[in-house]
Amino acid sequence: MAIFGKDENSGRSAARGAAENTLSIISAGTTVHGDIECTGVLKVEGRVDGSVRRARQVMLAKEGAIHGDVTAEEVVVGGVIDGAVSASARLELQTTAVVNGDILTKSIVVMEGARINGSVKMTELALVGRPEDTRDAKDVRAARKM
Repeated sequence: MAIFGKDENSGRSAARGAAENTLSIISAGTTVHGDIECTGVLKVEGRVDGSVRRARQVMLAKEGAIHGDVTAEEVVVGGVIDGAVSASARLELQTTAVVNGDILTKSIVVMEGARINGSVKMTELALVGRPEDTRDAKDVRAARKM
């Protein structure tokens, strides 16, 4: 074996890890027509006319726009999304954010000035792993009835 030899299994793990840590940027003045699928981080400063799927994180700048559905683990919105947003872990709507569509998420942060034109649904999984003392009174009452 050479000093710089490569183990097949570690190469696959490294490639998978690298894909999850990649950063793709759609810069201001750029428009993408079509759906985007990525496993890493996607930063949109321009415009996407299509859906964004399977991303680990989507960051939408205040000048950016996505005209389609967004599905990711974490979504941070500063611009406009015309479509449904599904964030499996966390959604953050900054002061300049506008979401014209339904939202499904485990955790949400809405800053003053952000606008939501649609319904917001928090998944039941949001309670899993939270200590009793961090649940609100309604959660505690529902847990007692079970």
